[in-house]
Amino acid sequence: MEKMLVVVFDSESKAYEGTNALSQLDREGSIEIYAESVIKKNGDGKTVVLKTEDEFPLGTLGGTAIGSLIGLLGGPYGVIIGAASGSLVGAVDDLSRSSIGAEFVDDVSARLTAGKYAVVADISEEWVTPLDVKMEQLGGQVFRTAKLDVETEQMKRAITAYDLEIAQLEKERKEAADDRKAKLQVKIDKLKEKRQKKVEQANQRLEQMKNEHDRKVQGLKKKAVTARGNMKAAIDARLDEMNKDHQRTVAKWKTWEAERLEKKADLLDEKAKKLRSQT
Repeated sequence: MEKMLVVVFDSESKAYEGTNALSQLDREGSIEIYAESVIKKNGDGKTVVLKTEDEFPLGTLGGTAIGSLIGLLGGPYGVIIGAASGSLVGAVDDLSRSSIGAEFVDDVSARLTAGKYAVVADISEEWVTPLDVKMEQLGGQVFRTAKLDVETEQMKRAITAYDLEIAQLEKERKEAADDRKAKLQVKIDKLKEKRQKKVEQANQRLEQMKNEHDRKVQGLKKKAVTARGNMKAAIDARLDEMNKDHQRTVAKWKTWEAERLEKKADLLDEKAKKLRSQT
């Protein structure tokens, strides 16, 4: 199962020991790491990225779930340039991209206070004990949560909200006095522009999600080449689960988009029939 992981430590040295322990678990096949960073919470609430591991499939943080999670942990001040890595993670728009719930962020933030360090990772794991034992030995406090399929639902809700508002204004325009029709049309046109931008953003984000998925799959396949026995079986199971999850997400989006376009076409047909009946 894909999860977002945060392990909080009292010192930087322990945090780096934590990354070494996670890498060992990855090599053993107990977990799979797709992205990993070490961060520090400063006294002003800013989260500094100290180190990002490029050896894992996702490499950079920008636009990924782990990058969004780090941004959320930065609080209202956002993330600043890391002292060691020199990288900049942009602020996130909402929780949906990080694929987690607000309660998880609250729980981590309560422990990740000023002067504390944390290892943040995007992982797959079937058993929690191997990781928990390693981190407890290093004095780390473990927080994990299953990644949620919330981003596509968030995108659908945003576009649907525009559709409903436009439909209401069009109905109002139809019944409005002549001196109001033009003003209402301006509002409708602006909303349609915003809706189109949201649709374009959604399609761009879906493409990013596909690229992220493909990089994870390629990373797993590369490891599977030399894996044997239980390790290979675990990798194959993770590949199967990941592919099924991605296919479900894409299928749900395409089904919703097709239904939305079909409904739009039906409305246009209905308008055309009314116009023909009036002539």
